[in-house]
Amino acid sequence: MGHAVRYGTTVIRYSVSISDRKTLAIEVHPDLSVRVVAPRGSTQKDIRERILRRAKWIRKHQRYFEEFLPRTPKREYVSGESHHYLGRRYVLRVRKSDKPSVRLRGSELIVLVGKPNDAASVKLLLAGWYYKHAQTRFEQSVKDSLSKFKNYQLERPLLIIRRMSRRWGSCTPSGKIILNPEIIKAPGKCIDYVVTHELCHLIHPNHGRAFHELQDKVMPGWEKWKQKLERTLS
Repeated sequence: MGHAVRYGTTVIRYSVSISDRKTLAIEVHPDLSVRVVAPRGSTQKDIRERILRRAKWIRKHQRYFEEFLPRTPKREYVSGESHHYLGRRYVLRVRKSDKPSVRLRGSELIVLVGKPNDAASVKLLLAGWYYKHAQTRFEQSVKDSLSKFKNYQLERPLLIIRRMSRRWGSCTPSGKIILNPEIIKAPGKCIDYVVTHELCHLIHPNHGRAFHELQDKVMPGWEKWKQKLERTLS
């Protein structure tokens, strides 16, 4: 029988097995499933409290195993498939409603739409939701990242969100920054990396030594987030 507890905005689902062991054990498996092996006489309250105490440890191991899961296949926009938002994986739930909307609830991305079986309608509604959230998050990233460039007298650039097939971001000679809305699916630090990269280009247009020195200075360890971005959006 399946059970679940809420940890912050995350729902941890787990199964329980009863054994003759004296202590309770929690197992996190490569498929991200969580199994509790509990002594006889354990109550659901005891098990739930232990899961909550170990929730941080459980999520740490699930994130580790996520790195080895197969890449998400081509989207069909049906209930049960996974979608990313800000680095987290959500299960898509498509439901019929006369009031179309998209919202997050725990580990689920819920799409309410008039025709649940119309993949095109679901895709369009979801794309609009991603775009809206991308606009807010990207603007905040630009604002925050600019604080790292106080010595360079950079003015806040005009932000343009545009889907690009092979680039996460770019900048124009006139000082505009263009960001791919797809990066909203990656962790926030990955978004900050792309924004920082483009802000560096407003000072050094090419990828020469001066550019790399500036990028290292304003965002030490940027390589980690570049690699994370590549893994998330590959």
